[in-house]
Amino acid sequence: MSLRIVVCVKYVPDASGDRGFGEDLVVDRVGVDGLLSELDEYAVEQALRLAEGVDGAEVTVLTVGPEDARDAVRKALSMGVDRGVHVEDEGVRGSDVMGTSLVVAAAVEKVGFDLVVCGMASTDGVMGVLPALLAERLGVAQVTLLSEVSLVDGVVVGRRDGDAASLVLEAPLPAVVSVTDQSGEARYPSFKGIMAAKKKPVTSWDLDDLGLDAEQVGHTGAWTTVDEVTARPARSAGTIVKDEGEGGRQIADYLATHKFI
Repeated sequence: MSLRIVVCVKYVPDASGDRGFGEDLVVDRVGVDGLLSELDEYAVEQALRLAEGVDGAEVTVLTVGPEDARDAVRKALSMGVDRGVHVEDEGVRGSDVMGTSLVVAAAVEKVGFDLVVCGMASTDGVMGVLPALLAERLGVAQVTLLSEVSLVDGVVVGRRDGDAASLVLEAPLPAVVSVTDQSGEARYPSFKGIMAAKKKPVTSWDLDDLGLDAEQVGHTGAWTTVDEVTARPARSAGTIVKDEGEGGRQIADYLATHKFI
């Protein structure tokens, strides 16, 4: 049995750095440090675990983004993924989740797939709806927000944990799944894996390769736009209470004044 797994990952701005918007009110992904979204590492891990149990299985990592997004692909390759696909086109800049899902769906179809694995959300937008949109565009079932996932006789089986109960869900392949950060710790790339990743193929596609028009994505095709951005005000100096016998009373007065108590 052959099994084609495509893992969708995102190159996101480093949360520990300074993040912001460009002059066109689009998130700046070029002038800041970026990395493979941490939540997508769980998707890579689960894809690799599923492939390990199937002879002839192949795992492809797919990302859409600027030139630096290739770093996210390389990280996944160093974890053990077989090959990468990077969709890079200036026309994609400014895409919202609707445009992004269109590009990702076209790329997944071009790659060929039996199973698509996604993280539960990106760490920048945190919308969590791309897997559902992707499944709709591909015309396949979706089984999302799984804390456990397995394959049994051509059927993907997963567990979704809720506040009051856990559900066991399943769908026949082909399908789209998303996994949570409770699905299993992602493996750390070994030195051997990092060196091997340099020799693994990474294919680059643009919108023309996917048969898409720039007007369908980017600013023009976006269903949502940012009209205005206001920088967060600088932190003001805090209130310092020196305990000279009345410290407790001063703290209580401060808390009462600000309606904390």
